[in-house]
Amino acid sequence: MPVDLKAVGKKLGAVTHTYTERDVMLYALGVGCGTDDLQFTYEQRDLKVLPTFAVIPSFPAMFSLGGAMDVNPAMVLHGEQRIELHAEIPTSGTITTTPTIKAIYDKGKAALVVVETESVDQKGRLLFRNTSGIFARGEGDFGGERGPSGPRNVPPDRSPDQSIAMKTLPQQALLYRLSGDMNPLHADPDFAKLGGYDRPILHGLCTFGHAGRAVLRAYCRNDPARMKSFEVRFSGVVFPGETITTDMWQIAPGKIVLTARTERGEAVLSSAAAEVAP
Repeated sequence: MPVDLKAVGKKLGAVTHTYTERDVMLYALGVGCGTDDLQFTYEQRDLKVLPTFAVIPSFPAMFSLGGAMDVNPAMVLHGEQRIELHAEIPTSGTITTTPTIKAIYDKGKAALVVVETESVDQKGRLLFRNTSGIFARGEGDFGGERGPSGPRNVPPDRSPDQSIAMKTLPQQALLYRLSGDMNPLHADPDFAKLGGYDRPILHGLCTFGHAGRAVLRAYCRNDPARMKSFEVRFSGVVFPGETITTDMWQIAPGKIVLTARTERGEAVLSSAAAEVAP
């Protein structure tokens, strides 16, 4: 189906997500928390929610491309992700997420669809926003605007102020998928080979969660209330069992830029930044 530029600005159907403390703890385990992170993994330790959990209730809504085009899910790539935190995320509850298609750009071989979601609690209080950049391969060359390009959130030319390495488990993707992203690319070796990989890869949003934990530890004293926003570009893949090293630079009060890489030296997150409270 051709790209429908009339979809820009269109609000799509709201998605409701009900979750419990078990879901919050399972997500934390899925992004690498363990016995050193009991405030995120054990309900008897004044359980708190990782800020990057914001992607979970809104995940189905983020990929609501039906208003813009009819696309084969196998041709969809997650390019960028941003969260903005507006209130503490409850440890359980029902969250309603409404997606809006903010832009559609022509990238030649693909269309880039920018979807923004707003998630509210049962009282209508805004908890967080997500902005996702989603590439639909094969849907480009429709004569639209190319959109913004060029580098952003570029680290300064000096050694990182903070660097945190986190080793992922061989079964990390199998754990993370239980939080909702059941794409077989992350579990089935035969399906991964169809996608061009010799084995299943880690979810990009799992890598996002690991890097978010690094920022939380380095600049927020592991207090989720201090993280205000976090954004990344997915620029490479992680294979379960590899180590994710997040390098961070503070470029202004409350403003951090970062990159993440594996031991292969490949950048897996770039153009990344976080805003934190003092």
